[in-house]
Amino acid sequence: MNRTRVVVIGAGIIGAACARELAVAGFDVLVLDRAGAAAATTSHGEGNILVSDKGPGPELELAQLSRQLWPEVLAAIRENSADPAGGAGVVAGVEWDPKGGIVVATTAEGAEGLRRFADTQRAAGVRAEAMDSDALTAAEPFLTERRTAAVYYPDDAQVQPAGAATALLADALRAGARLRTGREVRGAVVRGGRLTALRTADGPVAADVFVNAAGPWSGEVARRLGVPLDIRPRRGEVLVTTPLPPTVFHKVYDADYVGAVGSGAGDLQTSAVVESTRAGSVLLGSSRRRVGFDDRLRPEVLSAIAAKALRLFPSLAGVHVMRAYGGFRPYVPDHLPVIGADPRLPGLWHATGHEGAGIGLSVGTARLVREMLTGGQTSIEASPFRVDRPAVLGTDTGTGTDTDAPDVSEEES
Repeated sequence: MNRTRVVVIGAGIIGAACARELAVAGFDVLVLDRAGAAAATTSHGEGNILVSDKGPGPELELAQLSRQLWPEVLAAIRENSADPAGGAGVVAGVEWDPKGGIVVATTAEGAEGLRRFADTQRAAGVRAEAMDSDALTAAEPFLTERRTAAVYYPDDAQVQPAGAATALLADALRAGARLRTGREVRGAVVRGGRLTALRTADGPVAADVFVNAAGPWSGEVARRLGVPLDIRPRRGEVLVTTPLPPTVFHKVYDADYVGAVGSGAGDLQTSAVVESTRAGSVLLGSSRRRVGFDDRLRPEVLSAIAAKALRLFPSLAGVHVMRAYGGFRPYVPDHLPVIGADPRLPGLWHATGHEGAGIGLSVGTARLVREMLTGGQTSIEASPFRVDRPAVLGTDTGTGTDTDAPDVSEEES
């Protein structure tokens, strides 16, 4: 049995997925989080598992791998439970819903772009089915009549993000992993050029391998360990309506969403994303803006989100919004996650930079981490996600809360 000691930094869904994958494979896993499990970025998302918003390339391949793995992982969690009823309860809390997604264009230009984009995805193995007006009305009867094209993606799915992270983490703990919350990483202990321990307020935490899965804070964690990454927070907001009768039956978004996801602009980017939950509420998104870690809700942002949503679903005009929330996503300038060993500091690995796609990409990311750590062949080509690429190394962005020099100590072996 592999008893390599691994510390996973971050108990969000990426960290939980990595902890589960490694613990089930026999690694000795400890998960550290500065706050609580699934308490930050993971709990402030929509739970999207998408292939529809990704063009051909490495991220789409990772999304396809993850989409394949999600049902398998959930089945394994149910099977791994010592109490079958309890396991079923944990999986039920995930709210797995393979309901499919529909991308809608409302202009002639948008229709042309959507058709071209879908063609490239089909060539990469994505199921993307053009819908005529009658089929679209049957699928989404409350959708605007001002539509020029629509594509159905049967492989899009949704989970309850905190529930999904909890299920992954619970299975990791069942496999022998341990969790310590309220443990903030302060610095590094380095011996012979290798990371051997993390400095925390409660003393050093030693291991053989350390996986930085701290989401939008992973750039700051890396800086404290002496190897900065250009990973920045990018904020998004979501509106939540009061429970409604069945109104939205798929994940529906306008064709502008793909452009907003791929944009590197720091100013506000909005597009209509509308989907229901099992509780009956409808989630309205989405926004993207770079404001550091400023967590204030901005009325103008929420208004822009609502206005875009109403263009797709005019019938929502009289619906009450019962709350709004926002969260930070780990943004990388080239829009690719960072997965793998850090060549500047042996012993340190990264699994971060997924921006708003972390829920969907979590289980695929964890599989790659396990495969690379064990030296096996990876399920997909992992080199595009390497750490030592210009967009990741960048310069220290100074977006963290600690402006002191990193607490890195070099100790003799």
